[in-house]
Amino acid sequence: MDAKQADLSALRINRAAEAAAAPSSSRHWRWLAIGVPTAVAVLLGAILFRTTGVLASAVPVRLTRAAFASPRSGAVLVASGYVVAQRKAAVASKGTGRLVYLGVVEGDRVRAGQVIARIEDSDIKAQLAQAQASLDLSRAELRDAEHSLARERLLLDSAFSSQASYDAAEARYQRVRASIAIAQAAVQAAEVALENTVIRAPFDGTVLSKNADVGEVVAPLAASAFSKSAVVTIADLRSLEVEADVAEANLEAIAPGQLCEIVLDAYPDGPYPGYVAKVVPTADRAKATVQVKVAFRSYDARVLPEMSAKVHFLPRPARGGAGADTQPVLVVPASAVAERNGRSVVYVVEGGRAVEVPVTVGRQVGTAVAIREGLAAGTQVIDSVGERVRRGVKVKEQYRPS
Repeated sequence: MDAKQADLSALRINRAAEAAAAPSSSRHWRWLAIGVPTAVAVLLGAILFRTTGVLASAVPVRLTRAAFASPRSGAVLVASGYVVAQRKAAVASKGTGRLVYLGVVEGDRVRAGQVIARIEDSDIKAQLAQAQASLDLSRAELRDAEHSLARERLLLDSAFSSQASYDAAEARYQRVRASIAIAQAAVQAAEVALENTVIRAPFDGTVLSKNADVGEVVAPLAASAFSKSAVVTIADLRSLEVEADVAEANLEAIAPGQLCEIVLDAYPDGPYPGYVAKVVPTADRAKATVQVKVAFRSYDARVLPEMSAKVHFLPRPARGGAGADTQPVLVVPASAVAERNGRSVVYVVEGGRAVEVPVTVGRQVGTAVAIREGLAAGTQVIDSVGERVRRGVKVKEQYRPS
């Protein structure tokens, strides 16, 4: 009865609580709708980062220069040898004595006739003075002998003297003249001995080594524990050539005048042009080789005697041709050239990014490749081009260890 009498108007749905819960659920879906596209964008950016490298960190690269080089890979023969001065002398004294003056050191340039050193000469000067005094004495006796001979002739003509007296005066006169000649020879010998105490440069050249010091005894014939023979060694650096040993079996590939390239072990990146100056007409039976002298066509002050070298004998030019295959060509390392879209390209660095440069390549030159068009000498290109190096990629130069 109570239930029937209940006030049904109090029964209502609470819409306020439902409305309060609805905004929280809608906000959740709204954040989900925003977060999913953002994650997708980040993922796509990462893929772009990995694929194109536009947003990636800088790719480490090394640079190299495009330079001219001769086609040494086409050399018909390579031989080893040494740089030798064709005009070289171990300068010694012609006299024996203690060295009292030395005016040069290694590396000094000297002129022909320049005084290099002196040995003690006090004893030689004494001998010269003695010889000069003997000469003066003989000349004084000559005047007396001349007067005596003149008087004896006059007396003989007047019949106041005998023939024997006249003959004795004439004999004395001849003896005095002979003694003068002996004294003059002694003076000349002393002067030569004095000049031998002065050591002079025999030709224009450069001092290579100093073999004696002031205070040491020098001897003209041979050195010992107590004396030195050569005082200095001089060479004419304008006469440098490379002496290389060529096997007898390869001698047919060598001819006088043949073009060569001389590569010094000290400077392997800077070859010097040369040519075969002479094939020595004798063989070394112990080594079965023949010595070939290769002259420089041009060289600089870096080339020094006794440097080791390798000689690349280039092919002889064809008859009627100028031997174009032996002319220098512009080259870059083969690893610096890449194929992009069916064309050969190299990459230079501008503003920290790789810039693609199309080139026309030629033949292989050893580990390098010739560039016929598209690049200038001295241009720095990326040395080793990998898949990550593309147009516009950010790069960072790495320096080669010294």
